[in-house]
Amino acid sequence: MRRTTIALLAALEASVAALIGLGLVLVPLMLLWAVHFELAVDAGVFLRTSADVWLLGHGVDLVVQLDPVTAGRIPVPGAADPFPITIAMLGFALITVAFGRRIGRRSAAGGHSFSGGVAAVVVYVVAGAGLALLAADDAARADVWQAAWLPAAVVALGVVIGAVGEVLRTAGTTDAATGLVRRALATVPAGLVAGGRAAVRIGAGAVFGVLGVSAVLVAVLIALDYATIAGLYQALGAGVDGGIALTVAELALLPNLVIWAAAWLLGPGFAIGTGSLVSPGGTLLGPVPGIPVLGALPTDAPALGALWLIVPVLFGFVGGWLVGSGEDPDRDVPRAGWWAPLAVAVAASVVAGIVTGLLAWWSGGAAGPGRLADVGPAPLPVAIAAAATVGIGALVGVYAARFRGRRDDVDDRDERSERDDAHLRSNALSDLVDR
Repeated sequence: MRRTTIALLAALEASVAALIGLGLVLVPLMLLWAVHFELAVDAGVFLRTSADVWLLGHGVDLVVQLDPVTAGRIPVPGAADPFPITIAMLGFALITVAFGRRIGRRSAAGGHSFSGGVAAVVVYVVAGAGLALLAADDAARADVWQAAWLPAAVVALGVVIGAVGEVLRTAGTTDAATGLVRRALATVPAGLVAGGRAAVRIGAGAVFGVLGVSAVLVAVLIALDYATIAGLYQALGAGVDGGIALTVAELALLPNLVIWAAAWLLGPGFAIGTGSLVSPGGTLLGPVPGIPVLGALPTDAPALGALWLIVPVLFGFVGGWLVGSGEDPDRDVPRAGWWAPLAVAVAASVVAGIVTGLLAWWSGGAAGPGRLADVGPAPLPVAIAAAATVGIGALVGVYAARFRGRRDDVDDRDERSERDDAHLRSNALSDLVDR
């Protein structure tokens, strides 16, 4: 497929992705405008709000200035002053990454992943900067530079994931960008490349395993506290139209909640306001924002407490065991020397710490004035906890796989020796009979 065609298709798909994300906010808000406000309010307010929420979902910071009437109804110090909102509603970013992955996969399959990726990034640069300029208002103002590059960086991440996955999945893929990367990797020692690949597989796999357990944990808590959540919906009195808009916002925050649950599993926990803490060691909460899904927050220390820390250790061990057992012995770094499993485990812990720390940083931030300026997990403690727990599990798993591999090699040699001895005895007996 021609480069121009791939670039145009990628730009079209990126435009559709941006419109879908924006529409997920705009449709409920327009329903709220039509039903609840009966078209009496300026529709531009809801259009600008949709743009701001979409930008916020990609990590763009907003500076909000509430009107005096609204600020007077909020019993939070500093509500009348301008305050930042920096917490990303990661559901929108997740949609963008999914579309970017699709774009990268198709562009790589067509042989021009770089052209497709650049086209998608340009579309998101224009969309982000344009929405920030059009939605600028005294009530809420987005950072234009962040609006230009943060959504573009999110779609670029998806493109890279899709292109790399397609190249690894299809051995015959011919792509200029990936060919350049392969030639660069060819100059690196094969053992170092194999060790790096093993570390990434262990570290990233352990992080996604922890996130999977966290997602199940969030689902269980929501199911158990469904009555509390429903009661909060009724207490808000938002009606059907407002309830739909609120549910869309909560769905956009679900990835954040999963990452917060992962921080809880790792030990440091997370905050819902300055001075609060939700962790396996206990829960200390003050006034909580009136978001119904937050009714699922645990109010007491869990029964297992610190035993939840075994989850990341277990995933690190399983990853180290599988990677250490599945590699080719001729290329596997963990079998190269006693130091190699240690190096792989340390590198895997670094990968786990970086990925988890970035996710924790991206999922938290300021959600309002006053004490709401501190919401979510602290990135550094979460990264250190992830690196320590995953690293310990990976170290044990890789060494266990190494020792088992050596034992299997010894058993195979003994078995071959016994077969050879039996064969020699059989030949000797045959010679005697012939004589």
